[in-house]
Amino acid sequence: MELNRIKAILNEKGVKQTWLAEKLGKSFSMVNAYSCNRRQPTLEVLNRIADILQVNVKELLVDNNKQNNNGN
Repeated sequence: MELNRIKAILNEKGVKQTWLAEKLGKSFSMVNAYSCNRRQPTLEVLNRIADILQVNVKELLVDNNKQNNNGN
């Protein structure tokens, strides 16, 4: 189940996971786990990601209400 849209936002911005990892001070493996929804970042880290990518934190989250309404 996808909970975040980090990978999609990175693609939209044309930014690599390695760049984000460097800006966050996290390993590539950790950022990759966030991007692939294997792990979820803490709210603090999610806010930092939003700041770094210059997006509203809500853009990084999957709207489960929309998923449920579409039968997914």
